[in-house]
Amino acid sequence: MTRHHPLPRPAAAPWHRPRRGATTVAVALLVAACAAPALASPPPPRPAPPTPTATALAASPATTDAGAHVQHGRGALRSVTPLSRLSRDEVARAVAGHGVDVSSVRHGIATYRFEYATITPTGAPTTASALLTLPDGGDRALSTVAELHGTVSHRDDAPSVGANVTRLGAYLYAAGGRATVAPDYLGLGTGPGTHPYMDTASSVSASLDALRAARTAAARLGRALTGEVHVTGFSQGGQVAMGLGRALAHGADRHLRLRSLTPVSGPYDLAGQELPAIFDGRVADGSAVFYLAYFLTAQNRLHHLYDDPREVFRQPYADRMETLFDGEHSDEDVARDLSATVDALLTEEWAARLQHPTGALAEVIARVDGVCEWRPRVPVRLHTAAGDRDVPTGNTASCASELRRRGAHPEVVQHGDVDHLRSYLGALSDNARWLAQRG
Repeated sequence: MTRHHPLPRPAAAPWHRPRRGATTVAVALLVAACAAPALASPPPPRPAPPTPTATALAASPATTDAGAHVQHGRGALRSVTPLSRLSRDEVARAVAGHGVDVSSVRHGIATYRFEYATITPTGAPTTASALLTLPDGGDRALSTVAELHGTVSHRDDAPSVGANVTRLGAYLYAAGGRATVAPDYLGLGTGPGTHPYMDTASSVSASLDALRAARTAAARLGRALTGEVHVTGFSQGGQVAMGLGRALAHGADRHLRLRSLTPVSGPYDLAGQELPAIFDGRVADGSAVFYLAYFLTAQNRLHHLYDDPREVFRQPYADRMETLFDGEHSDEDVARDLSATVDALLTEEWAARLQHPTGALAEVIARVDGVCEWRPRVPVRLHTAAGDRDVPTGNTASCASELRRRGAHPEVVQHGDVDHLRSYLGALSDNARWLAQRG
C-alpha cells in the first residue's frame, strides 16, 4: 500500500492491499475493507484557519461541558488541531468519485483532530485521538453521527491522521448537516501503544469517550452537540457500532442518547459464522490470513493465549508477528510478509483449535461475540452483501436473528453480489439518504 494523499485528491484506500497473485483483498481481521477506486481530484483542501478556539486547547478538567464528573478523567479533552476545510462542491466531487450518492450533500465541512483521555483494556488511564467533522453552516446545535472505521494496521491510516478513504463517511454525514465523530481506537492515530484489535470492550470505551470529548471540542468551536447519536460503522467498525449502541442504550452517559443503528458488514458472530467461513473457503485466503494473524497477535497481548508465536504460526512467519503488528507497518507491508494461505500460516494444532475453540481462546471469542445480544429500541438497519468474501453475510443474518429473538425489529439491507468495500459504499449512499429524511 502506498501512502495516502489528502482527500479529496486521488488516494489508495487504507483497507486496500494487494493480494498474492494479482487480486486485491480487504484489510480487517474478521472484518475489514476491500479495493477502492481513486477519489475524484478537485483542488487540495484549504487549511482550516487557526482561531483561538481551535488551536492548542489546554487540557480540560475531567468534566463534560454540562459539568458532570467524568470518572477517571474519561472523555476529558486534551487538544484540538484544525485540519482542513472543503467546500460543498469539493465534498460532492470527492464522494462522487467513489460512486456514492451526493444528493444529501448540503454544506461544506471543516475537519479537526482532537485528543482525549480514555482507558486501556485493563482500565489504566491513556489517551486516544479522533476526527471531528462539522458542517460549514446549518444549525448551531447538531446531532452526531458516530462513524466507526474498519481494520487498519498502521496508526497513520486511522481517520484523524490519514486523510484518506477512512474519512469518506465523516465527510458525507457532516456535509448532510450533522457533526461526525470518527474515533481512531486505541493504539491508532496519535494514541500510544499497539492497537488491541477486535477487543470490543476497549473499542467501545474509547469511542464513548470520544463522543464525550467531542461535545467539549464542538462547544469551543462555537457549535453545540445535542447528545442525539446515530451510530454506524463498517466491518470491524460495524461490530464496534453494535457494542457502542448497546452501551448508549443502557445509559453509559446521561448526556448521550442513541437514536439509530446502521452498521455495515460487521463480524458479529466469530464462533458461528466468521471462523467457520475462514476455514471452509467463504473468506478469501489473503483476507483470512491477515485477519487471523492480526487477531491472534493482538489478543495474545491481552489474554496470553500462547507462550511463543511458534506454537501458533509456522516459520518464517512466527518470528515476524510482533514486529508486523506494531502499528508502524502498512497493510501492504504486513501482507507481503505473511503466507498465501491459512494452512501455510498456522500450525496443525492451532488450525484445529480455531475450528473448535476451548479454554482461554473460547473465552476471548465469547468476549468479541455477543454484541447483538440485546434489544435496541431505536431503528436498526443492518447492511450486508451476498458477494462479501471478507465478512460473509451469515454474520448479519446471525445478528438479525438474535435481535429479533429479543424483540427488536431490525431491517436487513442487502446490497447484492458485491464485495466487502462496495457493501460499504452502497450503505453510505443509503444511510445518508435515510438520515436526511429523518431531518
